[in-house]
Amino acid sequence: MSTPGLPNMPMPPLPTLPSSGFKLSKEHLLVAVPVAVVAAIGGFLVSHYLNRRSCKNCMVNMTISKDSPKVVHSFDMEDIGTKAVYCRCWKSKKFPYCDGAHTKHNEETGDNVGPLIIKKKDA
Repeated sequence: MSTPGLPNMPMPPLPTLPSSGFKLSKEHLLVAVPVAVVAAIGGFLVSHYLNRRSCKNCMVNMTISKDSPKVVHSFDMEDIGTKAVYCRCWKSKKFPYCDGAHTKHNEETGDNVGPLIIKKKDA
């Protein structure tokens, strides 16, 4: 190859790099790609599971009175009767009353929340 205005000089030989001996065949790819995909999916699922369990700033109340700036319920002791059981996990379908939804919540999250039980003192 020559350049106009420059003398015709031969190109120096390119240096040869040492070979690592690593060659990837089609058979290797057929094994490596599915293994990599399974590993990536597994890693995603594990990280998703661990993030859900260790979420310190996650919302607890997902559905109850979301239009209100603060959810507060007040009850008079005379209206309770002998015993009242109130939800503290925010998962009850009968909120603010407990329906046992905390059991499933505790199993899924490793939490230990239970209901608030108010009863009249025996005389």
